[in-house]
Amino acid sequence: MADKSFWNGKRVLLTGHTGFKGSWLALWLSEMGAEVQGLSLAPPTEPSLFRLLNGTRSPASEGLVDIRDRMAVAARVMVTRPEIVFHLAAQPLVRAGYRDPLGTYETNVQGTANLLDALRIAPDVRSIVVVTTDKVYENPETGAAFRESDPLGGHDPYSASKAAAEIVTASYRQSFFAARRIGIATARAGNVIGGGDWAEDRLVPDAMRAWNSDTPLQVRRPEAVRPWQHVLEPLHGYVRLAEALWHDPDFVPSLNFGPDHHAAASVRTLLTMARDAYGRGVTEFAAVEEGPHEAGYLMLDSSVAGQRLGYRPCWGLEETVTRTMDWYRRHQRGMSARSLCLGDIERFEERLAGQETPEVPERKAAS
Repeated sequence: MADKSFWNGKRVLLTGHTGFKGSWLALWLSEMGAEVQGLSLAPPTEPSLFRLLNGTRSPASEGLVDIRDRMAVAARVMVTRPEIVFHLAAQPLVRAGYRDPLGTYETNVQGTANLLDALRIAPDVRSIVVVTTDKVYENPETGAAFRESDPLGGHDPYSASKAAAEIVTASYRQSFFAARRIGIATARAGNVIGGGDWAEDRLVPDAMRAWNSDTPLQVRRPEAVRPWQHVLEPLHGYVRLAEALWHDPDFVPSLNFGPDHHAAASVRTLLTMARDAYGRGVTEFAAVEEGPHEAGYLMLDSSVAGQRLGYRPCWGLEETVTRTMDWYRRHQRGMSARSLCLGDIERFEERLAGQETPEVPERKAAS
């Protein structure tokens, strides 16, 4: 598991810190004693997990910066003087990429270049983790799990932009960071779920909005298979990877962080489990696929992360879904987002340490 003593007092720059994954990671790093500074747009949703965790803060303290603004990014890097960087800021949605391909490329490709260009002259940086996606691979739909050595590709603008970010990162590694002995690697994770996500066009948040308003959830691709995992799973991988790069700049150029193969499941299966765990909700599955092209099957081979980092998924699919729905149910009953997130982090760390009992959160009977 993560070395808490390592993180105590480390200066960390986290881009995308106001988003779903970024909010969870900022909280976890802060709990381990890191001095976390952000670089991001304002929270993208209302409600916002970032706001719920942090309350009312001024824009200056939040580090509100557009990753596409090269000069603003450089200024933020100069002010924060990071030792470790996690780059999560992105346009993260496939369908949004179809609607605004140029904006997606500007954020995911040029934004990554803007950050890395500022970091190449940053005096104190030693470890950089650039987060991409499981969709960076050329996908012939064979059903095989992708390995880090497989060809990069991207049918849609979002996937292509993330594959391009991989190439940009490799170029900066070879051209600048290797000579300075700065560790930099990309992290490719599967589809994450967890409490506190209210983003548009994501499966669980869309389900929450529909089921809480007593309207049917419309699902366009029910048979699409994805490597579902709790948000803490890849975040733990990112943290461990950053530690390893600090100690060995040549550790790896990229790593996959995904669930065990049996945790891959269709959208239909995931939503059925979520509905059972939540206790209510109606879902209407499309008879034929709707909308622009999206991959039918995605799965990652995380064996290299297992061999090099000892990375192993903690929570299986059922526990992941149950804990996620339990988070939303408890928050609706009045529990604070901060206490719920800290509770999940505590239980996750206990499982990592091999100390947690098999008990899982209460499941409400379906109605």
